[in-house]
Amino acid sequence: MKVILHAFELKIKDTFKISRETRDSQETLIVELEDKNAEGEVVSGLGETTANPYYGFTVEKMQEEIEGLKEMIENFKISDIHQESAHAGKPESFWEHLFPHLQKSSFTLCALDMAAHDLYGKKLGKPLYQIWGLDPKKAPASNYTIGIDSIEKMVQKMKAMPWPLYKIKLGTEEDLAIVRELRKHTNAIFRVDANCAWGVEETINNSVELKKLGVEFIEQPMHAEDMDGMKEVFKNSALPLIADESCIKETDVAKCHNHFHGINIKLTKCGGLTPALRMIAEARQLNMKVMVGCMTESTVGISAIAHLSPLLDYVDMDGALLLSEDIATGVKVKADGADFAQENGTGAKLIASNQLHEL
Repeated sequence: MKVILHAFELKIKDTFKISRETRDSQETLIVELEDKNAEGEVVSGLGETTANPYYGFTVEKMQEEIEGLKEMIENFKISDIHQESAHAGKPESFWEHLFPHLQKSSFTLCALDMAAHDLYGKKLGKPLYQIWGLDPKKAPASNYTIGIDSIEKMVQKMKAMPWPLYKIKLGTEEDLAIVRELRKHTNAIFRVDANCAWGVEETINNSVELKKLGVEFIEQPMHAEDMDGMKEVFKNSALPLIADESCIKETDVAKCHNHFHGINIKLTKCGGLTPALRMIAEARQLNMKVMVGCMTESTVGISAIAHLSPLLDYVDMDGALLLSEDIATGVKVKADGADFAQENGTGAKLIASNQLHEL
């Protein structure tokens, strides 16, 4: 197996702002795992991870981590269904093989795990959802995100992208005014995401008003570490609460029980599809709602998320729609659902060559 790295700077259509940051572009790292299938044909699996200063990950850092493990990665064989050994196996075994070395580098691990799943599907000649026994027709539709801006510009962004379901980023002095004004222009379902910006009383009071405005749920209203505060909000909120920053890794699922009504899993944060599947199963056992969200990423990452979507209550996979130009083809997200590519694995295919810098 051969590992190949591609770095890109993704241009965003509109300045994207949340409560803690603003950006016009997004650096991303595409990991390609190349091997031969049973017929001797060269096939490649693609995985993606975005740079994220909030969590301390840069493209350069992730590249260095992969280069440092290159021999270990390339000596592992993503097998067909009949092989399993210390140096060969399914994507889950590959994840376990790498985890001791990347347990503090979930973003890097995510790209490798995603690429391994894509390669596995390519080698078997099947899309991931079929390997997992899932029906794409049962997948929920994705929301479309409206980033923080002036109220006038947020209205303009919404009108420019007619959609039945919006996620509205909040965390300003005008949060309720924003939602009230947006509501005047659409009957779409709203979800709101405060990205840790509110306090206990603010969240409880906002939940009452937001419910009147047709908001479905509130995502991560308070600081990730304020679990005592979240327990109080959980008891008194008029709306369901979904954890994001409070639910990073597998051990966080149980911690979020009785503090949130559901969890939003990010593949980069938890370390890929392998742990995400386990987190979904655990949340179901706890009778919690499950969502998978995206970063501002290309269709490589979005395609992987889409294959999980039949397992979910909610999905936020609009990342590639926010870009002025995509670098890949694959699953196409639409207002009424998603069109799955006629490719095996995740269905993603790299089409761009204008790399951020040579790797």
